[in-house]
Order: sequence, then C-alpha cells, then structure tokens
Amino acid sequence: MASWNSVPLQITYETFGWIAFFSWSISFYPQVILNFRRKRVVGLNFDFVVLNLTKHSSYLIYNASLYFSSAIQKQYFDKYGYGEMIPVAANDVAFSIHAVLLTAITLFQIVIYDRGNQKVSKISIAIVCAVWLVAAVCFFIALPSHSWLWLISIFNSIQVFMTVIKYIPQAVMNFMRKSTDGFCIGNILLDFLGGVTNYAQMAVQSIDQNSWVNFYGNIGKTLLSLISVFFDLVFMCQHFILYPGNKAHISTKPNKEGAEPLIKSPDDPTSENV
Repeated sequence: MASWNSVPLQITYETFGWIAFFSWSISFYPQVILNFRRKRVVGLNFDFVVLNLTKHSSYLIYNASLYFSSAIQKQYFDKYGYGEMIPVAANDVAFSIHAVLLTAITLFQIVIYDRGNQKVSKISIAIVCAVWLVAAVCFFIALPSHSWLWLISIFNSIQVFMTVIKYIPQAVMNFMRKSTDGFCIGNILLDFLGGVTNYAQMAVQSIDQNSWVNFYGNIGKTLLSLISVFFDLVFMCQHFILYPGNKAHISTKPNKEGAEPLIKSPDDPTSENV
C-alpha cells in the first residue's frame, strides 16, 4: 500500500475528511429536531427517507467491507496496483454508521408523528425491494468464486443509483407545493459543505499520489459528491429564490371520497396554515 509523500497534504486530507464527516453527520439533526418540535412530518417526503435508508445501508456495506477486510483490500490492489491507496478512510465508515442510525430515527418519527395525508409510494417500496433482491442475487453469484470486490462494487453502484433518485421526490414535492415548509434547509447547507469537502479530500489524495485512480477506483464516492452538490443547489434555489417564506396549506375537510385532505394552494379560502 502506498504511503503519503507530503505530510501537509496528509493533514489536509484528514482535515477535509473530518469536516465532511461532521458536516454530513450534523446535517441529519436539523430535520430530526424540526420533526420533534412540530410533532409532525408533513412536508418531509417519505420516499426520500425510505430511499435514503437503502442508500446509506449500501454505502455502509461498501465502506466497512473495503476498510476492514484484508481479503477485499488484496483484490483491490490486484486490480488497481499495490502502489495505490485504499480510497476509503475512517471518516467514511464512521459517517455511514451514523447516517444509517439517524435515517432510521427519522423513519421512526414518520411512524409516530402526524403524517397528514402523506404516505410512502408504492413505486419507492418496489424500488427498495428490487434493489435488495438484486443485491441478494449478486451475493450468491459472488460466493463460489469469492468475488468480494465485485460484490461490494455492486453495493457502491446501488448507493449511487439511490443517491440519484432519492432527492427527486422531495424536489418535486417542493415544486408542487410551491413551498419548502417542513423540509429543513439546514440539512441541505450542511450536506453541501460535506459534498464539497469530500470531493476536495479525494483531490488532495490524488495530488499527493500523482494518480487519479482514487476517483475512478471509487467512482461511487466521486459521483456521490457531485450528485449531492447538484441537488443541494436545487433545494437552495427552491428555498431562497423560488419559494422564500412560502407556507404550505392543507385542507381541513375530507375530499369527496372521504379520504385525507390534500395539500392546497395558499389562496384557497378553505385551507389552514400548517
């Protein structure tokens, strides 16, 4: 395994890594605190949370496996060369563990707090079931030949796929409601900082090693940062530019079928403030 050529770059790498860890880790708390204070989760898209749990669980499997397993590390070196460094740091593993825990807590809040007429869509449930079914099939394919690096690369691909789609339901929901009320922007600001510093951490390692294997050897981490930053910018645009200060409203009357009331426009005289 390669060693660092520059102590200042190594320190910079560690610094960026832990800034990303704390930013991403703390980013879960504003939403949890907001839900607790409101005793309701209206405005938080449930599909986002469910997809996020699968995303972080997959990422934890990838990070922990590559960081702790000597057998998988050997397969990585055989593929990319023994002069390269493992592209997973301790802060990546710590973040993944924390992310799974906090996302599970948010999901528990969805179960116990006022949900209004919101629910998890059948599409999201189907996606999650399909993803874990594919993962199970890949496990049995990898088992005979012990192709563990290939297997965890599947989990890495799953987390990239889930990262791409998990933000979409919340972004669409904000657009339909013309409001970000109930969705905490503090999460997004911290997530944005984490994405930028995570990408910077990888760049520092590549500069020190004079090799960009760090990026394509862990394409999941690379895409994770880029996708997260892109959607964070979308959410910041929605919150600060498109719908600043807008409050969502819900009807207090059931619809014709007797179902839960739907979210209505702020101009509707029969609606009330959330």
